[in-house]
Amino acid sequence: MQSLENHFLIAMPSMQDPFFKRAVAYICEHNEDGAMGLVINQPINITVGDLLDKIEIDNDKSTQAASVAVFAGGPVKTDRGFVLHSPKAGYSASQELSSEIMITTSKDVLASLTTAQAPEQFIITLGYSGWEQGQLEQELLENAWLIIKADPDIIFNTPIEQRWEKAVATLGFDISQLSSEAGHA
Repeated sequence: MQSLENHFLIAMPSMQDPFFKRAVAYICEHNEDGAMGLVINQPINITVGDLLDKIEIDNDKSTQAASVAVFAGGPVKTDRGFVLHSPKAGYSASQELSSEIMITTSKDVLASLTTAQAPEQFIITLGYSGWEQGQLEQELLENAWLIIKADPDIIFNTPIEQRWEKAVATLGFDISQLSSEAGHA
């Protein structure tokens, strides 16, 4: 089995699940037990500053970081926060996913997000997307997702409403020409 860690799953246009319609999910972990990812283009009606207030973490509302949208990372454990961020020395609670992306659930990192100690780039998701053993592979066989290598530029620098289109554009073809029917030889 080839691991899809550090890849994007791009929902096919035919995806009907309301949560994953036009979703781009960053795969954080994928092994024989299943997969875990974070949807990076489904903002919810809460800002970083609001979230930090709710979990009683002091924050500076005057910073740009405090006004950044929080995302629905998936339908699993929606009360749990995840931070995808650019590498930052001294963040021992963060796990390196690639040379350009780290992940954490640490309150220490959350507390730094509106300070000078914050990572240069970050997004927060509430919840995650999970696939049981074999489930993601089955969805791929059913043509539910397209796969590309993850691009940190899409996560951190692309406007939210353009992330799906930009991810699709990296494939180099017109997605409207794709069939939703799976073909097997």
